[in-house]
Amino acid sequence: MMTQEDLIAFEDKVAALFNDAKIRAPVHLYSGNEDEMIDVFKDVRPNDWLFCSWRSHYQCLLKGVPPQEVLDEIMAGRSISLCFPEHRIYSSAIVGGVLPIAIGTAMAIKRRSEEAMVHCFMGEMTAETGIAHESMKYARNHLLPIRFIVEDNGKSVCTDTRDAWNQPILSFDDRRDSHVHYYRYQTRYPHAGAGQRVQF
Repeated sequence: MMTQEDLIAFEDKVAALFNDAKIRAPVHLYSGNEDEMIDVFKDVRPNDWLFCSWRSHYQCLLKGVPPQEVLDEIMAGRSISLCFPEHRIYSSAIVGGVLPIAIGTAMAIKRRSEEAMVHCFMGEMTAETGIAHESMKYARNHLLPIRFIVEDNGKSVCTDTRDAWNQPILSFDDRRDSHVHYYRYQTRYPHAGAGQRVQF
């Protein structure tokens, strides 16, 4: 299992490569949520499915993808769409794009009576969209084996999410139940990149 130090070291390496213009595509980095992610992954089994957005380095590492394999994909320009089918990991840079796929996967698991779960990660802005609310409603009503993890770093691209919606409390603030796991964290990285302008 990856440790907090392992995760931080990996993202620091990616940040340095990006700032040195060695990665010729966008990257979205994690920081400050290592403990929360390790806690989330206590309930993730090898046969479970992961669906993620454009920020998925930690998910891949914690699910067991070898760090060099993740780094190779990032270096190839696929940081924001990491997919490792053999590890049951899919991610997409399309906002909310994986949600219906995650729901379909959970429905298939239920119909086949498989011993597996779906873990679907999203940011707090995505969690405010219609597709997220519809997906969660469908999952609840059909008792699907899926858990939505809402990761709140307060950012919607470069705008504070609460300012964007003009509401101090979002839909899933501090909410924990059988279908939604919410946590809030502060990151030292901007929404995209690693703090220096890089021209592709």
